Amino acid sequence: MENIKLINADLNAARTEFHELLSLSGAEISYNNLPKDVEIPFVHSHKENEEFYLVLKGTGKFFADCQLFDLKEGSALKVKPAVKRCIKAGSDGISYICIQAKENSLSQFTLTDAVIAEEKAVF
Repeated sequence: MENIKLINADLNAARTEFHELLSLSGAEISYNNLPKDVEIPFVHSHKENEEFYLVLKGTGKFFADCQLFDLKEGSALKVKPAVKRCIKAGSDGISYICIQAKENSLSQFTLTDAVIAEEKAVF
């Protein structure tokens, strides 16, 4: 189908970026795995994009403007563009999703953007 693109991501890869794989046009989404005690080798910020992080498995530390935050399964963070950030995995490694989108660009969401169809899904 032209309007739908399905892939099967390698959930064991170090990093999978979905903007190219799925031709995303409104956000960058990545799935990331860091082995135990490994950190991203640079601190970074963004010009326009805020980031959302969701820890799916493991533990770690999040460095944000010289502050440290403990991460565990279920930790969710919103980080404004100018914040200098980095992640380090804990002793059990860490797996997380990161979503980047232009700050203040969300004009509609879920119920305000949804159009409910009359047809029913048949599975």
